[in-house]
Amino acid sequence: METLYIKVDENNPEIEKVRLAAEIIKRGGLVAFPTETVYGLGANALEEESAIKIYRAKNRPQDNPLIVHIQEVKELSLLAKNVPAKAYELIEKFWPGPLTIIFEKSERVPYKTTGGLDTVAVRMPDHAVARLLIRESGVPIAAPSANLSGKPSPTNAQDVMEDMKGRIDAVIDGGHSKFGVESTVLDLTGSAPVILRPGGVTREELEEVLGQVHVEENIKEGEKPRSPGLKYRHYSPRAEVFLVVGDIKEQVKKIKELALDFEKKGLKVGILATAQTRGEYRQENVLSAGDRDAPLTISSNLFSLLRKFDRMGIDIILAEGIPERGLGLAVMNRLKRASGYKIIPV
Repeated sequence: METLYIKVDENNPEIEKVRLAAEIIKRGGLVAFPTETVYGLGANALEEESAIKIYRAKNRPQDNPLIVHIQEVKELSLLAKNVPAKAYELIEKFWPGPLTIIFEKSERVPYKTTGGLDTVAVRMPDHAVARLLIRESGVPIAAPSANLSGKPSPTNAQDVMEDMKGRIDAVIDGGHSKFGVESTVLDLTGSAPVILRPGGVTREELEEVLGQVHVEENIKEGEKPRSPGLKYRHYSPRAEVFLVVGDIKEQVKKIKELALDFEKKGLKVGILATAQTRGEYRQENVLSAGDRDAPLTISSNLFSLLRKFDRMGIDIILAEGIPERGLGLAVMNRLKRASGYKIIPV
């Protein structure tokens, strides 16, 4: 399959170019497109065969639900039923934006889109290209991240092409994603609101509307995942990742020790540092993710740097942890999963 590459202006996308991609969606094809979180791999959310194509292209387990993207609130009634009043308060405040809400699904949404669940995950992206693509396609678009399953999510079109060239119909290049981590997934179908995946809308922001919100890190044995990113190995580069957490000075000290130990074994070590600690390391392969006091700078770079380490031929990545507050909760969630929970406290 030849993958069509479509470059657009990310702020004022050329409608004729987006319509090329929309026609592919209408025909049941697959289009990768930018959002403010990461690039999504889109198809018609209301057609089972289209959803199946997404799973095949990504090598994604079919019980891993897809998020459905809309561009107007009125489209929610097509997808969900029994929408609670609190949802509309959240929609008013956070849509369009990086918040996915889980509802009871309507009969119109096929089970292939929801991973066999009676619930559907819905969000309204805050990106001009994504919104225009949905509008011109005329259907809600199911879109997980546009990467091979398990790898770091793509935040630019080049990383999409690395994974998906020849596997999908088209890629729309609309620049670099702002947040760099996927949306927050909030489940409103139970007795209390639960964050199933932290993301661009923080726990603190949600609690201003909802009161206390629980964060669910893992699913129980044998349970179906209610959100992407819960059950399977996620966000992982080819290199083995170790996450070091604790006092910043002790983190640096421990990472230096570990780096020497791995290098003595003949392994090529990369260090994922922050702006505050970059100069503490003498190793050659040190990358700064950003400012630990401004976690958006880290989240926006995280996945692209994990991919960069792979291109550098790194065997071991030693990553610094950051405080789990605000957007830092989402950053740490991704690093924990990228490491397979190989977490070293200091």
